[in-house]
Amino acid sequence: MAISAGGGGFETPMSDINTTPLVDVMLVLLIIFLIAVPVAIQTIDKLRLPIMESVESKDKVENLLLTISTTDAAGRSAGEPGFEGASRDGECRIYFNNTTPVTSQELYDQSFERLDNIVSRAGGPEAIMEDPDLIPQVHIRGDVNAPWQCVAGTIYNVQAAGYPTVGFISNPVDPNG
Repeated sequence: MAISAGGGGFETPMSDINTTPLVDVMLVLLIIFLIAVPVAIQTIDKLRLPIMESVESKDKVENLLLTISTTDAAGRSAGEPGFEGASRDGECRIYFNNTTPVTSQELYDQSFERLDNIVSRAGGPEAIMEDPDLIPQVHIRGDVNAPWQCVAGTIYNVQAAGYPTVGFISNPVDPNG
């Protein structure tokens, strides 16, 4: 009795992958992203800082207050005569302790020096770590029209200078009205 193990020819198994379903899926994803990306970009441009109910913070003298804005359409900074409000296309302006305009490098240098003085007055890093209430914070007041890159650059500089906590100041809502 004989058993046939495969016909008379030398046929090899098919090793090609059917790529049609892969191409179909890729085309569908491409179309979805072509539609979704412009919608996402348009909604990001209309971002506004929230107005929310807030409680008064226990502000310490050591906390660093920063204001972030941009120049107006004519290139004037806040505080200059004729300033018409921050412009999305304006240059970033950072105000140290809400009054002194600084560059990014000056922000880093002054923040580092200020934090170093506070830590030294407290008795060194070990002493300030024993009482976390002594660690100063950074409070940022950002203009609604200030681009996110201005805010992100400010956060980066103060964290690089050593400040561990960065918070934002918003406009509070009148809880009675």
